[in-house]
Amino acid sequence: MKINLMKNILTLICFIAFTQMSEGQTFNKDVAPIIFNNCTTCHRVGEIGPMSLTNFAEVKDWGGTIKYVTGIKYMPPWKPDPSFSTFLGENYLTDDEIQTIANWVDGGMPEGDPSDLPDAPVFPEGSQVGAPDLVLSFSQAFEHYGGNQDEYRNFVLPTGLTEDQEIAAIEVRPGNTKVVHHALISYDVSGEARNLDSQDEKYGYDGFGGFGVANAFDVMFPGYVPGQKARLYPEGLGRILPANSDLLIQMHYAPVPFPQNDSSSVNIFFKKDPVEREVRSQILLPLPWIIGEPYIIPAETVKTFHGQFTVPLKVSLLAVTPHMHLLGMSWEVYAVSPAGDTINLISIPEWDFNWQGTFNFDRFKVLERNSVIHAFATYDNTSENPLNPNNPPQDMEWGERTTDEMYFLPLDFVPYQVGDEDIVFTDGTTSTDDPSFDRTENKMFPLYPNPTNGEIKAGFSLVKTDKLNIQVLNLEGKLIHTLKSNALYAAGVNLVSFDTGKIPSGVYILNIQGKSFSMSEKFSVLK
Repeated sequence: MKINLMKNILTLICFIAFTQMSEGQTFNKDVAPIIFNNCTTCHRVGEIGPMSLTNFAEVKDWGGTIKYVTGIKYMPPWKPDPSFSTFLGENYLTDDEIQTIANWVDGGMPEGDPSDLPDAPVFPEGSQVGAPDLVLSFSQAFEHYGGNQDEYRNFVLPTGLTEDQEIAAIEVRPGNTKVVHHALISYDVSGEARNLDSQDEKYGYDGFGGFGVANAFDVMFPGYVPGQKARLYPEGLGRILPANSDLLIQMHYAPVPFPQNDSSSVNIFFKKDPVEREVRSQILLPLPWIIGEPYIIPAETVKTFHGQFTVPLKVSLLAVTPHMHLLGMSWEVYAVSPAGDTINLISIPEWDFNWQGTFNFDRFKVLERNSVIHAFATYDNTSENPLNPNNPPQDMEWGERTTDEMYFLPLDFVPYQVGDEDIVFTDGTTSTDDPSFDRTENKMFPLYPNPTNGEIKAGFSLVKTDKLNIQVLNLEGKLIHTLKSNALYAAGVNLVSFDTGKIPSGVYILNIQGKSFSMSEKFSVLK
Protein backbone atom coordinates (compact mmCIF):
# COMPACT_ATOMS: atom_id res chain seq x y z
CA MET A 1 0.00 0.00 0.00
CA LYS A 2 2.79 2.40 0.92
CA ILE A 3 4.67 1.52 -2.29
CA ASN A 4 1.60 2.31 -4.42
CA LEU A 5 1.06 5.57 -2.54
CA MET A 6 4.69 6.57 -3.15
CA LYS A 7 4.34 5.77 -6.88
CA ASN A 8 1.22 7.92 -7.10
CA ILE A 9 2.94 10.83 -5.36
CA LEU A 10 5.97 10.61 -7.67
CA THR A 11 3.68 10.46 -10.72
CA LEU A 12 1.80 13.55 -9.52
CA ILE A 13 5.05 15.44 -8.92
CA CYS A 14 6.31 14.59 -12.43
CA PHE A 15 2.98 15.62 -13.95
CA ILE A 16 3.00 18.96 -12.14
CA ALA A 17 6.62 19.63 -13.16
CA PHE A 18 5.87 18.82 -16.82
CA THR A 19 2.76 21.00 -16.76
CA GLN A 20 4.71 23.92 -15.33
CA MET A 21 7.37 23.56 -18.02
CA SER A 22 4.94 23.29 -20.94
CA GLU A 23 2.38 25.91 -19.86
CA GLY A 24 2.65 29.63 -19.59
CA GLN A 25 5.11 30.12 -22.42
CA THR A 26 4.64 33.47 -24.13
CA PHE A 27 6.03 35.21 -27.15
CA ASN A 28 7.66 38.04 -25.22
CA LYS A 29 9.47 35.87 -22.69
CA ASP A 30 10.14 32.56 -24.45
CA VAL A 31 9.70 32.76 -28.22
CA ALA A 32 10.94 36.23 -29.15
CA PRO A 33 14.56 35.50 -28.15
CA ILE A 34 14.56 32.41 -30.39
CA ILE A 35 13.05 34.23 -33.37
CA PHE A 36 15.22 37.34 -33.00
CA ASN A 37 18.44 35.31 -32.69
CA ASN A 38 17.80 32.76 -35.42
CA CYS A 39 15.19 33.98 -37.90
CA THR A 40 14.88 37.76 -38.14
CA THR A 41 18.22 38.28 -39.91
CA CYS A 42 16.76 36.77 -43.10
CA HIS A 43 13.05 37.26 -42.36
CA ARG A 44 12.68 41.02 -42.63
CA VAL A 45 11.93 43.53 -45.35
CA GLY A 46 14.56 43.51 -48.09
CA GLU A 47 16.09 40.16 -47.17
CA ILE A 48 15.69 36.66 -48.57
CA GLY A 49 13.02 35.35 -46.18
CA PRO A 50 9.57 35.12 -47.85
CA MET A 51 7.84 36.65 -44.84
CA SER A 52 8.84 39.18 -42.18
CA LEU A 53 9.31 37.91 -38.61
CA THR A 54 10.19 41.00 -36.62
CA ASN A 55 7.38 41.31 -34.06
CA PHE A 56 4.59 39.45 -32.28
CA ALA A 57 1.89 40.03 -34.92
CA GLU A 58 4.08 38.79 -37.77
CA VAL A 59 5.25 35.70 -35.91
CA LYS A 60 1.73 34.82 -34.73
CA ASP A 61 0.43 35.05 -38.31
CA TRP A 62 2.90 32.34 -39.31
CA GLY A 63 2.85 30.39 -36.03
CA GLY A 64 1.63 27.10 -37.49
CA THR A 65 4.14 27.22 -40.30
CA ILE A 66 6.99 28.10 -37.94
CA LYS A 67 6.08 25.21 -35.65
CA TYR A 68 6.12 22.78 -38.56
CA VAL A 69 9.32 23.87 -40.34
CA THR A 70 11.26 24.08 -37.07
CA GLY A 71 9.80 20.78 -35.89
CA ILE A 72 11.15 18.94 -38.95
CA LYS A 73 14.39 20.95 -38.67
CA TYR A 74 14.07 22.41 -42.15
CA MET A 75 14.40 25.90 -40.68
CA PRO A 76 16.72 27.51 -39.82
CA PRO A 77 18.64 25.93 -42.70
CA TRP A 78 21.92 24.33 -41.67
CA LYS A 79 23.25 21.45 -43.77
CA PRO A 80 26.69 20.46 -42.33
CA ASP A 81 26.76 17.64 -39.79
CA PRO A 82 27.69 19.30 -36.44
CA SER A 83 29.01 16.03 -35.06
CA PHE A 84 31.66 15.94 -37.82
CA SER A 85 33.03 19.48 -37.54
CA THR A 86 31.98 22.82 -36.06
CA PHE A 87 31.76 26.24 -37.67
CA LEU A 88 31.08 29.88 -36.93
CA GLY A 89 27.47 30.97 -37.19
CA GLU A 90 25.91 27.52 -36.91
CA ASN A 91 22.23 28.38 -37.14
CA TYR A 92 19.91 25.65 -35.95
CA LEU A 93 17.67 25.22 -32.95
CA THR A 94 18.12 22.98 -29.94
CA ASP A 95 15.45 20.41 -29.17
CA ASP A 96 14.35 22.57 -26.22
CA GLU A 97 13.94 25.63 -28.46
CA ILE A 98 11.90 23.63 -30.96
CA GLN A 99 9.67 22.34 -28.17
CA THR A 100 9.25 25.86 -26.79
CA ILE A 101 7.89 27.07 -30.13
CA ALA A 102 5.57 24.06 -30.38
CA ASN A 103 4.26 24.58 -26.84
CA TRP A 104 3.62 28.25 -27.54
CA VAL A 105 1.70 27.56 -30.74
CA ASP A 106 -0.30 24.73 -29.15
CA GLY A 107 -1.06 27.00 -26.19
CA GLY A 108 -2.77 29.62 -28.35
CA MET A 109 0.25 31.85 -29.01
CA PRO A 110 -0.15 34.33 -26.10
CA GLU A 111 1.81 37.57 -26.32
CA GLY A 112 2.71 37.83 -22.63
CA ASP A 113 3.98 40.62 -20.40
CA PRO A 114 5.38 43.55 -22.45
CA SER A 115 8.18 43.95 -19.92
CA ASP A 116 9.50 40.49 -20.87
CA LEU A 117 10.03 41.42 -24.53
CA PRO A 118 13.73 41.72 -25.43
CA ASP A 119 14.88 44.54 -27.63
CA ALA A 120 14.34 43.74 -31.28
CA PRO A 121 17.57 43.40 -33.24
CA VAL A 122 18.71 46.54 -35.02
CA PHE A 123 20.02 46.01 -38.53
CA PRO A 124 21.90 48.46 -40.72
CA GLU A 125 20.16 49.70 -43.83
CA GLY A 126 21.03 47.71 -46.91
CA SER A 127 23.37 45.25 -45.18
CA GLN A 128 23.50 42.20 -42.94
CA VAL A 129 26.96 43.11 -41.69
CA GLY A 130 27.05 46.79 -40.78
CA ALA A 131 27.81 50.17 -42.28
CA PRO A 132 30.12 49.62 -45.29
CA ASP A 133 33.19 51.75 -45.92
CA LEU A 134 32.76 51.61 -49.69
CA VAL A 135 29.73 50.83 -51.86
CA LEU A 136 30.17 49.93 -55.54
CA SER A 137 27.09 49.69 -57.73
CA PHE A 138 26.23 48.72 -61.28
CA SER A 139 26.42 51.77 -63.51
CA GLN A 140 23.24 50.62 -65.25
CA ALA A 141 20.68 47.85 -65.09
CA PHE A 142 21.45 44.63 -66.91
CA GLU A 143 18.71 42.69 -68.67
CA HIS A 144 18.95 38.93 -68.20
CA TYR A 145 17.49 37.51 -71.41
CA GLY A 146 15.31 34.84 -69.78
CA GLY A 147 14.19 32.12 -72.15
CA ASN A 148 14.64 29.57 -69.33
CA GLN A 149 18.40 29.76 -69.89
CA ASP A 150 21.27 30.26 -67.46
CA GLU A 151 23.41 33.32 -68.05
CA TYR A 152 26.83 34.17 -66.60
CA ARG A 153 27.81 37.81 -66.84
CA ASN A 154 30.94 39.60 -65.63
CA PHE A 155 30.69 43.17 -64.43
CA VAL A 156 33.59 45.57 -63.90
CA LEU A 157 33.25 47.97 -60.95
CA PRO A 158 36.12 50.49 -60.65
CA THR A 159 37.12 50.75 -56.99
CA GLY A 160 38.63 54.23 -57.17
CA LEU A 161 41.23 53.19 -54.60
CA THR A 162 44.43 55.23 -54.71
CA GLU A 163 46.29 52.88 -52.36
CA ASP A 164 46.12 49.23 -51.37
CA GLN A 165 43.23 48.60 -48.99
CA GLU A 166 42.97 45.89 -46.34
CA ILE A 167 39.59 44.16 -46.59
CA ALA A 168 37.54 42.66 -43.77
CA ALA A 169 34.57 41.49 -45.86
CA ILE A 170 32.79 41.96 -49.17
CA GLU A 171 29.00 41.69 -49.29
CA VAL A 172 27.00 41.39 -52.53
CA ARG A 173 23.55 42.99 -52.42
CA PRO A 174 21.55 41.56 -55.35
CA GLY A 175 19.18 43.98 -57.03
CA ASN A 176 16.83 41.23 -58.23
CA THR A 177 16.77 38.15 -56.00
CA LYS A 178 14.46 36.37 -58.45
CA VAL A 179 17.29 35.89 -60.94
CA VAL A 180 20.59 36.30 -59.04
CA HIS A 181 21.53 32.71 -58.30
CA HIS A 182 25.06 33.28 -57.00
CA ALA A 183 28.07 35.52 -57.57
CA LEU A 184 31.85 35.12 -57.62
CA ILE A 185 34.08 38.05 -56.65
CA SER A 186 37.61 38.84 -57.77
CA TYR A 187 39.61 41.83 -59.01
CA ASP A 188 41.76 42.95 -61.92
CA VAL A 189 44.65 45.43 -62.02
CA SER A 190 45.65 44.87 -65.65
CA GLY A 191 42.78 46.66 -67.37
CA GLU A 192 42.05 43.47 -69.28
CA ALA A 193 38.52 43.20 -67.87
CA ARG A 194 37.74 46.79 -68.87
CA ASN A 195 38.78 45.99 -72.43
CA LEU A 196 36.51 42.96 -72.52
CA ASP A 197 33.66 45.09 -71.19
CA SER A 198 34.19 47.80 -73.79
CA GLN A 199 34.13 45.26 -76.63
CA ASP A 200 30.70 43.92 -75.63
CA GLU A 201 27.70 45.91 -76.81
CA LYS A 202 25.75 45.05 -73.65
CA TYR A 203 26.69 46.08 -70.13
CA GLY A 204 29.37 43.70 -68.79
CA TYR A 205 30.73 40.79 -70.79
CA ASP A 206 30.11 37.07 -71.15
CA GLY A 207 31.01 35.08 -68.02
CA PHE A 208 30.77 31.49 -69.22
CA GLY A 209 34.13 29.88 -68.60
CA GLY A 210 35.30 32.34 -65.95
CA PHE A 211 36.38 35.97 -65.65
CA GLY A 212 38.41 35.97 -68.86
CA VAL A 213 41.28 37.58 -66.93
CA ALA A 214 44.55 35.87 -66.04
CA ASN A 215 44.86 34.76 -62.40
CA ALA A 216 41.39 36.03 -61.42
CA PHE A 217 40.53 32.71 -59.77
CA ASP A 218 43.72 32.93 -57.71
CA VAL A 219 42.64 36.15 -55.97
CA MET A 220 38.94 35.43 -55.41
CA PHE A 221 37.08 36.74 -52.37
CA PRO A 222 34.31 34.70 -50.70
CA GLY A 223 31.31 34.76 -53.05
CA TYR A 224 27.59 35.22 -52.63
CA VAL A 225 24.77 32.70 -52.39
CA PRO A 226 21.23 33.51 -51.19
CA GLY A 227 20.77 33.27 -47.46
CA GLN A 228 24.45 33.45 -46.57
CA LYS A 229 25.68 36.31 -44.44
CA ALA A 230 29.05 37.80 -45.30
CA ARG A 231 31.52 37.24 -42.47
CA LEU A 232 34.25 39.57 -41.24
CA TYR A 233 37.75 38.10 -41.13
CA PRO A 234 39.07 37.53 -37.58
CA GLU A 235 41.62 39.87 -36.04
CA GLY A 236 44.91 39.93 -37.91
CA LEU A 237 43.49 38.12 -40.97
CA GLY A 238 42.14 39.64 -44.14
CA ARG A 239 42.58 40.26 -47.84
CA ILE A 240 44.19 43.02 -49.90
CA LEU A 241 42.38 44.95 -52.62
CA PRO A 242 45.08 46.72 -54.65
CA ALA A 243 45.16 50.38 -55.64
CA ASN A 244 43.68 51.19 -59.07
CA SER A 245 41.94 47.82 -59.17
CA ASP A 246 38.60 46.93 -60.69
CA LEU A 247 36.32 44.69 -58.68
CA LEU A 248 34.98 41.84 -60.81
CA ILE A 249 31.56 40.35 -60.15
CA GLN A 250 30.58 37.22 -62.04
CA MET A 251 26.81 36.94 -61.76
CA HIS A 252 25.05 33.65 -62.40
CA TYR A 253 21.54 34.52 -63.51
CA ALA A 254 19.12 31.62 -63.06
CA PRO A 255 16.79 30.32 -65.78
CA VAL A 256 13.55 32.33 -65.92
CA PRO A 257 10.95 32.39 -68.72
CA PHE A 258 10.95 36.15 -69.38
CA PRO A 259 13.62 38.90 -69.36
CA GLN A 260 14.44 40.38 -65.94
CA ASN A 261 16.50 43.42 -65.00
CA ASP A 262 19.14 43.44 -62.28
CA SER A 263 21.14 46.32 -60.82
CA SER A 264 23.18 45.01 -57.90
CA SER A 265 25.66 46.64 -55.54
CA VAL A 266 28.60 45.53 -53.40
CA ASN A 267 29.38 46.60 -49.83
CA ILE A 268 33.08 46.63 -48.92
CA PHE A 269 34.26 46.69 -45.31
CA PHE A 270 37.79 47.82 -44.46
CA LYS A 271 39.83 46.26 -41.67
CA LYS A 272 39.97 48.23 -38.43
CA ASP A 273 43.07 46.32 -37.36
CA PRO A 274 46.10 45.65 -39.58
CA VAL A 275 46.17 42.54 -41.80
CA GLU A 276 49.14 40.59 -40.51
CA ARG A 277 48.34 37.47 -42.56
CA GLU A 278 46.64 37.57 -45.95
CA VAL A 279 44.13 34.79 -46.53
CA ARG A 280 44.72 32.64 -49.62
CA SER A 281 42.61 30.07 -51.46
CA GLN A 282 43.24 26.63 -52.89
CA ILE A 283 40.50 25.39 -55.22
CA LEU A 284 40.07 21.66 -55.78
CA LEU A 285 38.63 20.89 -59.21
CA PRO A 286 37.92 17.52 -60.87
CA LEU A 287 41.25 17.42 -62.66
CA PRO A 288 42.65 13.96 -63.54
CA TRP A 289 45.41 14.24 -60.93
CA ILE A 290 42.81 15.22 -58.30
CA ILE A 291 40.03 12.66 -58.83
CA GLY A 292 42.07 10.08 -60.78
CA GLU A 293 39.48 9.60 -63.53
CA PRO A 294 37.43 11.57 -66.07
CA TYR A 295 34.67 13.70 -64.55
CA ILE A 296 31.72 11.87 -66.11
CA ILE A 297 28.56 10.84 -64.26
CA PRO A 298 26.90 8.09 -66.31
CA ALA A 299 23.11 8.03 -66.68
CA GLU A 300 21.19 5.90 -64.18
CA THR A 301 24.21 5.85 -61.87
CA VAL A 302 25.00 7.00 -58.33
CA LYS A 303 28.60 8.12 -58.66
CA THR A 304 31.18 9.12 -56.03
CA PHE A 305 34.38 10.97 -56.93
CA HIS A 306 37.27 10.73 -54.46
CA GLY A 307 39.49 13.76 -54.85
CA GLN A 308 42.92 13.84 -53.20
CA PHE A 309 45.27 16.78 -52.75
CA THR A 310 48.63 16.75 -50.97
CA VAL A 311 49.31 19.90 -48.96
CA PRO A 312 52.71 21.30 -50.02
CA LEU A 313 53.30 23.28 -46.81
CA LYS A 314 52.02 23.40 -43.26
CA VAL A 315 48.80 25.44 -43.31
CA SER A 316 45.99 26.63 -41.07
CA LEU A 317 42.61 26.23 -42.78
CA LEU A 318 40.04 28.96 -42.21
CA ALA A 319 37.03 28.01 -44.35
CA VAL A 320 35.65 25.56 -46.90
CA THR A 321 33.10 26.11 -49.71
CA PRO A 322 31.68 22.89 -51.18
CA HIS A 323 29.78 23.37 -54.43
CA MET A 324 27.81 21.05 -56.72
CA HIS A 325 24.52 21.23 -58.60
CA LEU A 326 21.19 19.38 -58.81
CA LEU A 327 22.59 15.84 -58.92
CA GLY A 328 24.50 16.43 -55.69
CA MET A 329 23.81 14.05 -52.81
CA SER A 330 26.60 14.61 -50.29
CA TRP A 331 30.08 15.91 -49.47
CA GLU A 332 32.60 14.51 -47.03
CA VAL A 333 35.99 16.17 -46.69
CA TYR A 334 38.78 15.31 -44.27
CA ALA A 335 42.57 15.31 -44.14
CA VAL A 336 45.02 12.62 -43.09
CA SER A 337 48.36 13.73 -41.64
CA PRO A 338 51.68 11.99 -42.44
CA ALA A 339 51.40 10.42 -38.97
CA GLY A 340 48.01 8.93 -39.87
CA ASP A 341 45.82 11.31 -37.85
CA THR A 342 42.43 12.26 -39.35
CA ILE A 343 41.27 15.89 -39.31
CA ASN A 344 37.57 16.28 -40.11
CA LEU A 345 36.75 19.28 -42.30
CA ILE A 346 33.11 19.08 -43.42
CA SER A 347 30.34 16.55 -43.96
CA ILE A 348 27.09 17.45 -45.71
CA PRO A 349 25.12 14.19 -45.70
CA GLU A 350 22.06 15.66 -47.45
CA TRP A 351 23.19 18.20 -50.03
CA ASP A 352 20.66 20.93 -50.80
CA PHE A 353 21.36 23.08 -53.84
CA ASN A 354 19.33 25.90 -52.27
CA TRP A 355 21.41 26.09 -49.07
CA GLN A 356 25.12 26.22 -49.78
CA GLY A 357 27.90 28.66 -49.10
CA THR A 358 31.20 29.24 -47.33
CA PHE A 359 31.59 27.57 -43.94
CA ASN A 360 34.12 29.14 -41.56
CA PHE A 361 35.71 26.90 -38.94
CA ASP A 362 35.37 27.99 -35.32
CA ARG A 363 39.13 27.43 -34.94
CA PHE A 364 42.00 26.82 -37.32
CA LYS A 365 42.28 23.36 -38.84
CA VAL A 366 46.05 22.86 -38.83
CA LEU A 367 47.38 20.54 -41.55
CA GLU A 368 50.96 19.33 -41.52
CA ARG A 369 53.04 19.48 -44.70
CA ASN A 370 52.28 16.45 -46.93
CA SER A 371 48.90 15.90 -45.31
CA VAL A 372 46.42 14.54 -47.85
CA ILE A 373 42.99 16.13 -48.21
CA HIS A 374 40.33 13.59 -49.17
CA ALA A 375 37.15 15.03 -50.70
CA PHE A 376 34.27 12.68 -51.52
CA ALA A 377 31.42 14.07 -53.63
CA THR A 378 28.44 11.83 -54.45
CA TYR A 379 25.91 12.41 -57.23
CA ASP A 380 22.58 10.80 -58.10
CA ASN A 381 22.08 10.71 -61.87
CA THR A 382 19.20 8.26 -61.77
CA SER A 383 15.50 8.51 -62.57
CA GLU A 384 14.85 8.36 -58.81
CA ASN A 385 16.36 11.81 -58.29
CA PRO A 386 13.42 14.24 -58.53
CA LEU A 387 15.81 17.15 -59.17
CA ASN A 388 17.52 15.47 -62.13
CA PRO A 389 17.35 18.08 -64.93
CA ASN A 390 17.16 15.37 -67.61
CA ASN A 391 14.30 12.95 -68.16
CA PRO A 392 15.42 10.36 -69.03
CA PRO A 393 18.84 10.86 -67.37
CA GLN A 394 21.84 11.60 -69.58
CA ASP A 395 25.58 11.27 -69.05
CA MET A 396 26.68 14.41 -67.21
CA GLU A 397 29.97 16.32 -67.34
CA TRP A 398 31.41 19.52 -65.91
CA GLY A 399 29.57 22.70 -66.88
CA GLU A 400 28.54 26.09 -65.56
CA ARG A 401 24.82 25.87 -66.26
CA THR A 402 22.49 24.82 -63.46
CA THR A 403 21.63 21.76 -65.54
CA ASP A 404 25.32 20.78 -65.80
CA GLU A 405 27.28 19.47 -62.83
CA MET A 406 30.25 20.62 -60.73
CA TYR A 407 32.88 19.41 -58.27
CA PHE A 408 34.23 22.69 -56.88
CA LEU A 409 35.90 22.98 -53.48
CA PRO A 410 37.67 26.22 -52.46
CA LEU A 411 39.68 26.07 -49.22
CA ASP A 412 40.75 29.31 -47.50
CA PHE A 413 44.02 29.15 -45.57
CA VAL A 414 47.05 30.97 -44.20
CA PRO A 415 50.55 29.52 -43.83
CA TYR A 416 50.92 28.06 -40.36
CA GLN A 417 52.33 30.06 -37.47
CA VAL A 418 53.21 28.73 -34.03
CA GLY A 419 50.16 28.87 -31.78
CA ASP A 420 47.52 28.58 -34.52
CA GLU A 421 46.21 25.39 -32.94
CA ASP A 422 45.29 27.40 -29.82
CA ILE A 423 43.34 30.15 -31.61
CA VAL A 424 39.56 29.93 -31.17
CA PHE A 425 37.24 32.15 -33.21
CA THR A 426 34.13 31.44 -31.12
CA ASP A 427 33.36 30.14 -27.65
CA GLY A 428 31.41 27.13 -28.86
CA THR A 429 28.27 26.01 -30.63
CA THR A 430 24.95 24.41 -29.92
CA SER A 431 24.09 20.98 -31.17
CA THR A 432 21.11 18.83 -32.02
CA ASP A 433 20.70 15.14 -32.58
CA ASP A 434 19.69 15.57 -36.20
CA PRO A 435 19.85 18.99 -37.87
CA SER A 436 18.91 17.64 -41.30
CA PHE A 437 15.49 18.01 -42.89
CA ASP A 438 13.60 14.73 -42.54
CA ARG A 439 11.46 14.71 -45.67
CA THR A 440 9.03 12.03 -44.53
CA GLU A 441 5.60 13.40 -45.45
CA ASN A 442 3.76 15.81 -47.70
CA LYS A 443 2.00 18.32 -45.50
CA MET A 444 -0.08 21.49 -45.72
CA PHE A 445 0.32 24.25 -43.14
CA PRO A 446 -2.63 26.19 -41.69
CA LEU A 447 -4.05 28.67 -44.22
CA TYR A 448 -3.69 32.34 -43.38
CA PRO A 449 -5.67 34.50 -42.85
CA ASN A 450 -8.61 32.21 -42.23
CA PRO A 451 -11.39 33.41 -42.44
CA THR A 452 -10.48 35.90 -45.17
CA ASN A 453 -12.07 38.57 -47.31
CA GLY A 454 -9.13 38.96 -49.67
CA GLU A 455 -5.80 37.24 -50.27
CA ILE A 456 -5.07 33.92 -48.56
CA LYS A 457 -1.69 32.19 -48.22
CA ALA A 458 -1.10 28.44 -48.33
CA GLY A 459 2.18 26.88 -47.30
CA PHE A 460 3.01 23.25 -47.91
CA SER A 461 5.94 20.85 -47.75
CA LEU A 462 6.81 18.18 -50.32
CA VAL A 463 8.88 15.05 -49.85
CA LYS A 464 9.96 15.13 -53.51
CA THR A 465 9.71 17.55 -56.41
CA ASP A 466 6.34 16.95 -58.04
CA LYS A 467 3.85 18.37 -60.56
CA LEU A 468 0.79 19.63 -58.70
CA ASN A 469 -2.80 20.61 -59.39
CA ILE A 470 -3.97 23.20 -56.86
CA GLN A 471 -7.72 23.80 -56.82
CA VAL A 472 -10.49 25.45 -54.80
CA LEU A 473 -13.46 23.13 -54.23
CA ASN A 474 -16.80 23.59 -52.47
CA LEU A 475 -17.82 21.26 -49.64
CA GLU A 476 -19.47 18.91 -52.15
CA GLY A 477 -16.16 18.54 -54.01
CA LYS A 478 -17.22 20.64 -57.03
CA LEU A 479 -14.43 22.60 -58.73
CA ILE A 480 -14.69 26.35 -58.10
CA HIS A 481 -11.34 27.61 -59.30
CA THR A 482 -8.03 26.17 -60.55
CA LEU A 483 -4.96 27.96 -59.16
CA LYS A 484 -2.24 25.76 -60.68
CA SER A 485 -2.43 23.00 -63.27
CA ASN A 486 0.41 20.49 -63.65
CA ALA A 487 2.82 23.02 -62.08
CA LEU A 488 6.26 21.83 -60.92
CA TYR A 489 7.09 22.48 -57.24
CA ALA A 490 10.40 21.60 -55.59
CA ALA A 491 10.96 19.38 -52.56
CA GLY A 492 10.85 21.31 -49.31
CA VAL A 493 8.65 24.18 -48.22
CA ASN A 494 6.59 26.08 -50.81
CA LEU A 495 4.11 28.95 -50.66
CA VAL A 496 1.17 29.82 -52.91
CA SER A 497 -1.23 32.74 -52.46
CA PHE A 498 -4.45 33.70 -54.23
CA ASP A 499 -7.16 36.35 -54.19
CA THR A 500 -10.61 35.22 -53.02
CA GLY A 501 -12.24 38.42 -54.25
CA LYS A 502 -14.34 36.68 -56.93
CA ILE A 503 -15.40 33.80 -54.68
CA PRO A 504 -18.75 34.21 -52.87
CA SER A 505 -18.98 33.99 -49.09
CA GLY A 506 -18.87 30.44 -47.80
CA VAL A 507 -16.69 27.54 -46.71
CA TYR A 508 -14.31 25.99 -49.24
CA ILE A 509 -11.55 23.43 -49.58
CA LEU A 510 -8.10 24.12 -50.95
CA ASN A 511 -6.91 20.86 -52.48
CA ILE A 512 -3.35 20.04 -53.56
CA GLN A 513 -3.10 16.97 -55.78
CA GLY A 514 0.25 15.35 -56.60
CA LYS A 515 1.23 12.25 -58.50
CA SER A 516 0.51 9.90 -55.62
CA PHE A 517 -1.07 12.01 -52.88
CA SER A 518 -3.76 14.54 -52.12
CA MET A 519 -3.99 16.97 -49.22
CA SER A 520 -6.47 19.69 -48.34
CA GLU A 521 -7.42 22.39 -45.86
CA LYS A 522 -10.73 24.19 -45.28
CA PHE A 523 -11.06 27.98 -45.36
CA SER A 524 -13.86 30.51 -45.07
CA VAL A 525 -14.56 33.56 -47.22
CA LEU A 526 -16.41 36.42 -45.55
CA LYS A 527 -17.70 39.40 -47.56
